[in-house]
Amino acid sequence: MVYDNNVGGEFAKYFVQDLTEPETFTSAPADYQEMYKKFSKRILWIDDKMVPGAFQMNTAWWYAVPERDPVFLEHSHDDTSEIIGLFGTDMNNPYDLGGKIEFSLNGEKHLLTRSTMIFVPAGMPHNPMRILEVNRPIFHFSVVMSGQYDGSGTYC
Repeated sequence: MVYDNNVGGEFAKYFVQDLTEPETFTSAPADYQEMYKKFSKRILWIDDKMVPGAFQMNTAWWYAVPERDPVFLEHSHDDTSEIIGLFGTDMNNPYDLGGKIEFSLNGEKHLLTRSTMIFVPAGMPHNPMRILEVNRPIFHFSVVMSGQYDGSGTYC
């Protein structure tokens, strides 16, 4: 038996195909939510509230330079590590980010112009992140190795 697009089956609960905005975003200040929607299109989000036992992952397309600079503020996750991915969308040159992003780890700034994955160890301060240039959409993802993401310190 093949189940079409997550309809039916014992394990359908493990497939996420529709976006449910995370509480960390819906509880962010309204002006931040509006600003975010002007430069980014969130694709999917998963966490343990949506799928019990899952860790948190976020995916989005960034298609413009945001009004706010920096867009994400410095913070840390004391009990969990994070992986952040930034990927260019030129199929002929996948390592060209198609923009410029400044990202800081523990205060050390890095200018990114190539597709990049960043490992952020638990407890390490990271960000601010500055989206300086977007020439074509940038695919962004983040994975936090816990069931929930507390983004409260990133928005204000």
